[in-house]
Amino acid sequence: MGWRRLGRVFAPAGPGGSPAAHPALATHAALPVAHPLGGDLVRVFYSGRDAANRSAIGSLVLRVGEAPRVEEAPPAPVLRPGGIGAFDDAGCGMGCVVPGHDGDRIYYMGWNVGGSVPWRNAIGVAVGDAAAGRFERLSAGPLMDRDITDPYSLSYPWVLRLADDDWRLWYGTHQAWGASPADLRHGIRAARSTDGIAWRREATICIPPQGPEIATVRPSVVRDGNGFAMWFAARAESGPYAIGRATSADGLAWRRLQGGIEAEPGGWEGGAVTYPGVFDLLGRRWLLFNGAGYGATGFGLAVWEG
Repeated sequence: MGWRRLGRVFAPAGPGGSPAAHPALATHAALPVAHPLGGDLVRVFYSGRDAANRSAIGSLVLRVGEAPRVEEAPPAPVLRPGGIGAFDDAGCGMGCVVPGHDGDRIYYMGWNVGGSVPWRNAIGVAVGDAAAGRFERLSAGPLMDRDITDPYSLSYPWVLRLADDDWRLWYGTHQAWGASPADLRHGIRAARSTDGIAWRREATICIPPQGPEIATVRPSVVRDGNGFAMWFAARAESGPYAIGRATSADGLAWRRLQGGIEAEPGGWEGGAVTYPGVFDLLGRRWLLFNGAGYGATGFGLAVWEG
């Protein structure tokens, strides 16, 4: 039981890649997330980068199947970095798409370049039309930022809307910075909301690093029977990212299981797999994921065989 790779489905601009769609999306295609459009089509949102290494959110239309292919790559980004001094002035990192009868939402992480530390992230939200790939920020300010529960940095939001008044969020939180950028500790925390705007954060980390790991990041959560299944990225200080798996009955207490993806050497993955984006379509479960270089080589697709 596990994931069967179907190969790389999109490569950003560069040798062997696609023509640059827009200067804001000149390189990288990180953090891919699928929004179903009907039949075997999905709109995939992802984070690209400009020449100054600032990230923006782009999208494309993908036909899903045993031989997946890109059908359309719109030239303009969906969301660009915020204004000077804003929480996302150094870039927008894709989080998730949440459909709704009152409008669709993109939850994303905003980047600031750090001083004493390399970066600082906070979580923002944009509203619009996922099928058309059009969104605007709800606010120039963040939805969630540092506070007494999360004192350092917040990242990688993943939201499920279970009912009109029952929203669930899983996100990354820095637990500590060290003397070097590699000397850090990062885990995944849960939160709840009645409207998807005001969130109540859980006190405990639900997916902490374990063993030699220093970071668990980028939760991707789907409903699974009467509970939930999560895939996430994890890495040790000296090793590449791999994708792990966990299940939960309530979304708060999680049990880690087999069924992730280990890195393979060579090829477009470059010896690492990271940033999972799991979705269900056509009666099957699919996984979008990146390789080494944080999306520099594009993203691939795999199908669950269980």
